Amino acid sequence: MAGLIGIGLTGILSHQAALNTTGNNITNANTPGYSRQEVIFETQPGRATGAGNVGSGVNVTDIRRIADAFISEQLRGDSSLFNEQDTLNKELSRLDNLLGGESTGLNNALNNFFASIQSAAEDPAALPQRQLVLSEAQGLVNRFQALNSSFIQQQQSVNSQMKASTSDANALLVSIAELNLAISETPGLAQGNEPNALLDKRDEKLRELSELMKIRVVPAEGGQINVQMTNGQALVVGNQASTLSTEASDEDSSTLKFTLTSGGRARDVTEQIVGGKLGGLRQFMSEGLEPAFDELGRIALALSDQINHQHQIGMDLEGDLGGLFFTDINSRSAQLNRVSPNADNQPPRNGVVAVEISDSKALTAGAYTLQFTGNNGANFELIDRASGEVVRQGALPTPLPADISMPGFNVRIESGAFEQGDSFLVRPTRSAATDIALIVEREEELAFASPIKAEAGSGNAGNGVVSQGTMLDIRNPLTNVPLSGFTTRGELSPPLIVRFTSATEYAILDASDSTNPQPLDPPVTGQTFQNGISNKLFSEDPQDANYRGFQFVISGNPQANDVFRINYNTDGISDNRNAQFLGGLATANTMNGGNQSFTEAYGGLVGQVGVTTRQAQLDVDAGQALLEQTTNQRESMSGVNLDEEAGRLIQYQAAYNASAQVMSVAQDLFDTLLNTFR
Repeated sequence: MAGLIGIGLTGILSHQAALNTTGNNITNANTPGYSRQEVIFETQPGRATGAGNVGSGVNVTDIRRIADAFISEQLRGDSSLFNEQDTLNKELSRLDNLLGGESTGLNNALNNFFASIQSAAEDPAALPQRQLVLSEAQGLVNRFQALNSSFIQQQQSVNSQMKASTSDANALLVSIAELNLAISETPGLAQGNEPNALLDKRDEKLRELSELMKIRVVPAEGGQINVQMTNGQALVVGNQASTLSTEASDEDSSTLKFTLTSGGRARDVTEQIVGGKLGGLRQFMSEGLEPAFDELGRIALALSDQINHQHQIGMDLEGDLGGLFFTDINSRSAQLNRVSPNADNQPPRNGVVAVEISDSKALTAGAYTLQFTGNNGANFELIDRASGEVVRQGALPTPLPADISMPGFNVRIESGAFEQGDSFLVRPTRSAATDIALIVEREEELAFASPIKAEAGSGNAGNGVVSQGTMLDIRNPLTNVPLSGFTTRGELSPPLIVRFTSATEYAILDASDSTNPQPLDPPVTGQTFQNGISNKLFSEDPQDANYRGFQFVISGNPQANDVFRINYNTDGISDNRNAQFLGGLATANTMNGGNQSFTEAYGGLVGQVGVTTRQAQLDVDAGQALLEQTTNQRESMSGVNLDEEAGRLIQYQAAYNASAQVMSVAQDLFDTLLNTFR
């Protein structure tokens, strides 16, 4: 009877444990990261009798946690991928809406500005029309600056998110290290009795960490795990957690770098931060926001340069040559602001590097690193940051300066001392959208007229016709020195006469004394004229002696002694020639080597961000599907099925009751035996 009571007792105790475990499963059905547990029953060793072995009951050998390490690892990987793409998509969508919005984008401001110029060209002397041009120009400047400010705000938002996520990651690393210690100190671990609740908590912390960044998990002794970055850099070793931190980048103080401190030593791990929310934020910065910064600046530079050039070769209402319309793209401050020294440069840190925009048509958006190598920094390398390729290299001359010529800009190493390892961040276009400003203040200063004009002599015998002329440049494009013809206010120095010596030859003369024209110094004579086509009078090569900064064309059939006079456009207040050229810049291909207009360039920026955003959305959908698939796979194995647990609850309850009945029968038998001896 004692054996039968013991057998019943083992059944009661074992199935009580099973009922407790099942109840625990049911109550934790909605607990994040909880893994279903099951009781492992084992028959107790039997006792040998003359009739053979008699069983002695049941024993609970383990309460097993139903979890699969491979699925857990897959879940972490899919969580990291989804959160990376989801974060990237959210930030890109915000940028896409900003650039493409009617009220926030640049398109309307560009169109309104050029429309106002085209409207003013219809009545160039009307002050209200001129005032509208200034208003729309200021609106365009404001839109450039507002977009750039929005970029800066989004950059600051990304930095704040990076800091917050880094703090969250550190808290998770500490929790994982503490759980490692708690697990390793659990009684019975050596006998295989795992602390299921602690293991679930640790797996959940690992999953949460994977939402922030991609990690590797490596099993260690004593039930512990080590957590590493993708390159093997340790985040958690046993019960010791490293610390992630963010600080201003040495290259660019507006961006953040990541450092990992362990054992008192800090390492830069920025490039190892991939996957998860942090990886998505980093990817957005490199593939979304920074290219948008540079491209918006490139458009601002090209617009300022082309409008300034055309405006400066025009004439205003007061008879003066036009001045700057927008900010000078090559002011001293602008050239210096395009280069940032690395905060880690070696003393004396007195190197001066500037960037001059040489051709806005050829300019591309992008950033470069100017790296100094060799003894005492005697050599340099210019590295494209997007591709990592060295695009220019060489040795520094003695003495400085040194020019590094690139398409559209020149990097000028002006002065100072450089050490090996010193570097400078070169961004030719980054600050242009901030720097752009309207320089013209009064309506009268708008240069809508052309400063030159031509007329045929009243006594000409032929039918030759002279054009009204096209301005090229008031400064020599090679030397940037003002041309001598425009040094005197309101005059062309000297005025010119084109005199035909025959039907096929002509001379260009100095008409300062209109009654006695003289040969130019140097003389321009013996020019050949071809009948039936348009003949250009002057060279368009700045190195040619016949370059005047403007061009006229004569067509038709002039005769000997025919003359054409070229002079300053005095009293040309109703002239709209330069206004037409200014308005024509709206559709002129003045960017990308003469293949793209301003609106097309901005459309390209909007389109590129839009394509990247759509691709990110597709990646989010794919990542979400993978995550849901893996989550469902985990739930099918480790999740709690309430229907199944309810069935087990009934099963274990019946077994518990039956075991109690066994003990009751044993008690009755024992009582019967005692009564037999009374």
